[in-house]
Amino acid sequence: MSETKRKGIFADILIYIVLLIGAVFMIAPLIWMLTTSFKEREDVFALPPEWIPDPWVFEKYVEIWEKGPLLQGITNSVIVAVSVTIIGTLTSSLAAFAFSKLRFPGKDYIFLGLLASLMIPYPAVMIPQFMMFSKAGWVDTLLPLIIPGLFGNIFMIFFLRQYLMSVPNAIIEAAKIDGASYFGIFTSITFPLIKPAIAAQLILWFMGIWNDYLAPIIYLNSPEKQTLQLVIANYNATYAIQTDYPLIMAASIIALLPMLIVFLIFQKQIIESVAISGVKG
Repeated sequence: MSETKRKGIFADILIYIVLLIGAVFMIAPLIWMLTTSFKEREDVFALPPEWIPDPWVFEKYVEIWEKGPLLQGITNSVIVAVSVTIIGTLTSSLAAFAFSKLRFPGKDYIFLGLLASLMIPYPAVMIPQFMMFSKAGWVDTLLPLIIPGLFGNIFMIFFLRQYLMSVPNAIIEAAKIDGASYFGIFTSITFPLIKPAIAAQLILWFMGIWNDYLAPIIYLNSPEKQTLQLVIANYNATYAIQTDYPLIMAASIIALLPMLIVFLIFQKQIIESVAISGVKG
């Protein structure tokens, strides 16, 4: 075996070891959270730590539905995440199509203005935004969480615009010559071309909205209006004092399951989004 080949094998082994160590550090807290949800309260503080519950207790997964509005929190999170991602993805893709393929005055300046808005920290606009929604009577409703997202996501607009820049303009011009409208061009030509990129961005956006905690805690007060993350936070505040960590961990597992399922089903699209951004960006 040549010296170069031995060095290559050694480098591969070293990389695998480093990745394995990193994977252990990332997966271990999730495993601990899962096993803790099946423990008795006194077993959580056992020394040395017990990774495998003895005995296995399933009662906490029954109690979490009785201790708080968990089902209502899930429903509210689904309403917010689904409505924002579906409608917001449509408006974002339309905006990306306009910025990449249409010609209108000030197009580049408007796009730069959108990108510049990303540099404004959210705390700088948090109070004015709250005052605006308060005057509109939207506080303690889901509207402040839904309405802004319906107009699109700047990150998605930027990503899809960069992807569309690689689509030849000749295709668009040929469709215009054939008499197609701009919306017809978008639905019949552009949208099918960028469908993989849209799917990947939609999944990532859905995950971000599902895990959002800051906006719901600002606008939502009533327990029946709270999203899942607020319900989990209330579990933590209420039952951590009672050291009922198995109950908290069971509720956290329920909150994690939808995102875990989405990631396992659509991990191919998520990985493709990273590859696409590197090639098309």
